Amino acid sequence: MVEDVLSDAETRMKKSIEALHHHLQTIRTGRAQPALIERLQVEYYGVNTNLRDLATITTPEPRLLVVQPFDRNSMGAIEKALQKSELGLNPTNDGKVIRIAIPPLTADRRRDLTKLVKSHVEEAHISVRNIRRDALTDLKEFEKEKMISEDDHKRAEEKVQHLVDKYIKETDQVGSAKEQELLEV
Repeated sequence: MVEDVLSDAETRMKKSIEALHHHLQTIRTGRAQPALIERLQVEYYGVNTNLRDLATITTPEPRLLVVQPFDRNSMGAIEKALQKSELGLNPTNDGKVIRIAIPPLTADRRRDLTKLVKSHVEEAHISVRNIRRDALTDLKEFEKEKMISEDDHKRAEEKVQHLVDKYIKETDQVGSAKEQELLEV
C-alpha cells in the first residue's frame, strides 16, 4: 500500500516535470524551434486544432521557421493564429508556405520571458506540493484504518518528503537552464 502511494506520487511528479518542459519549450529564446509554435491553436473549419496537426514545421535557418500546410485552404487560418499569438511573430505568406522570421530578443523582452519562466517553475512547485499533500492524506487514512503502523506512516512521510525535495530541485534546475538560454545573446 505504502509503495503504491509512493510510486503514484513519483509518477505524478514526473508528469509535472514533463509539463514544465513542454511549457518552457514554447517560450522563444531567439532561436527558431518548431516547439515554439507547434501547439498553437488554429481554428480550422470551426475546430481548434494544434498547428503541428495541420502543417509541417521546419527550421531551414537558425532564425527562420517555415510552415507548410497539408491543406492550402488552411493557410489563412494558420497565418491569423500566428498573428494573434502572444509570441510577437510576423508571418509572411507566399501562397505555398508561411515563413516566420524570429527577431532577436531585446533586453526588456528577455527580462519578461525570464519572469514567465519563473512563474512556470513556481506552478510546477505548487503541483509537486499538491501531490505531496495527496500522498500524505492517503497515508494518514491508511494509519487511521490501521492498515499501516505509526512507524510505517512516519517512514513513508519521510520518503514522500525526499521525493518532493528531489523534484523541486529538478524543477529549479530546468528553470535555471531555460533562464540561462534566454539570457544568452
